[in-house]
Amino acid sequence: MSAWHQALDAAGIREPGLREDYTRQRELAARFRRSACLAARMLLPRPLFPHVVAATAFMHHSDNVLDSGPQDGRAAAYAQWEKLVREGLAGGDARHPVIRPLLHTITAYPQLRTQVEDYLLTARADLDFAGFVTEADHQAYIDQYSLPAFMLVACLLAPEGDATDFRAGCRRYIDASQRLDFVNDLAEDLADGRLTIPRETLDRFGVTREDLEQARDLPGTRQLIAYVLGRARDTLAASRPLVDLVPPSGRPLVRALIAFDELTLTAAASKGAGLLKGSARPSVPGAGRVLLREYVQARRLRHDLGRREASTTRR
Repeated sequence: MSAWHQALDAAGIREPGLREDYTRQRELAARFRRSACLAARMLLPRPLFPHVVAATAFMHHSDNVLDSGPQDGRAAAYAQWEKLVREGLAGGDARHPVIRPLLHTITAYPQLRTQVEDYLLTARADLDFAGFVTEADHQAYIDQYSLPAFMLVACLLAPEGDATDFRAGCRRYIDASQRLDFVNDLAEDLADGRLTIPRETLDRFGVTREDLEQARDLPGTRQLIAYVLGRARDTLAASRPLVDLVPPSGRPLVRALIAFDELTLTAAASKGAGLLKGSARPSVPGAGRVLLREYVQARRLRHDLGRREASTTRR
């Protein structure tokens, strides 16, 4: 039996049609960010992994609805998607292959329902997004879209009880990760008509949108990119306490995600103004070392937990 089917069994997902839905969502989640999906498969407890897949796939599918197709048709497409999700949450038709596993995961992790509802309230902020004028606009986007989207998955790793500090840590992390994505994906976003660095930041370095669109390797563009990457690096470093706010079983994954972003930051800094022509990719050997290190930690943790449970049973 494959590791994936063992994970479905461990999660109590036994109905054949539902297992097929979860399997399709695993493929969608892997396309979204393959390294993160691999890390989740290797590092999370087996019963949790399918539920993380379902939440990730829902987030990615929703994002695709918001970003895909003709601009003038996206609002209607998203309205129809939101209607389907709300009907599912209300106990209506849940046959959609993305919604059905999401609803099943909500039965196992009821806190996800609140996060889905929060996401639906603010996701439309991404519909008309074309860029920011000020840093305050960037921060508002984090609050209105990036954080609610991230919490769809992060809530499955939340500690019991008061999660105020956990949510604040998640916000710092997603602010850093989103800022990194914005600068790393500049070429792609500009080609789609989106300028994701605030205009006031461009003005600070004497850079125009045309400079970025034409991939001009100027002192100002190099300084601009270095500045944005520096802000992302500082915010990512400030998010490290999030690791200790997560229950022990989730810490290897959180450490790995932060480390992946650090590797991407290093690659992006090396590429510099070359980011105006294409994204940087993290070191493959470096990512492999991160996965191996955290896999060893996760195995050790599971082994220690198993010994404690066995000792408790004997007593």
